[in-house]
Amino acid sequence: MTDLDTLVQEWLPLPDVAERIGTDVGSVRRMVQEGRLLALRHGERNVLSVPADFLVPTGDEGRWQVVPALAGTLTLLADAGFTTEEAVRWLFRPDATLEALGTGATRPRTPVEALAAGHKTEIRRRAQAEAL
Repeated sequence: MTDLDTLVQEWLPLPDVAERIGTDVGSVRRMVQEGRLLALRHGERNVLSVPADFLVPTGDEGRWQVVPALAGTLTLLADAGFTTEEAVRWLFRPDATLEALGTGATRPRTPVEALAAGHKTEIRRRAQAEAL
């Protein structure tokens, strides 16, 4: 078990990502190649997989999408020199200071949760600070 297994609770193989967002595997592979989505080899069979938390429900019954602010944040992290593994670690590392961003019962504990909750500017500001 690696530290990524501890940080990322669920991984989805690319075909499962494609099914969930309603597209084909080729489109998901292009998203990974273009840096709009991150995938790592994971699991017993070493299958290329995506953290499930990179996908969020759209509001339409049963429909999912990639976290809207994820692509730009991934670009920022890549420009800062983060490897794929380092970017996943950064996005999933708990940070108690993020809880101040939320309201109500659900408060973000990780950068990816904050992105999904709409706190793009603050997460990108923190990512830029990491690059310095």
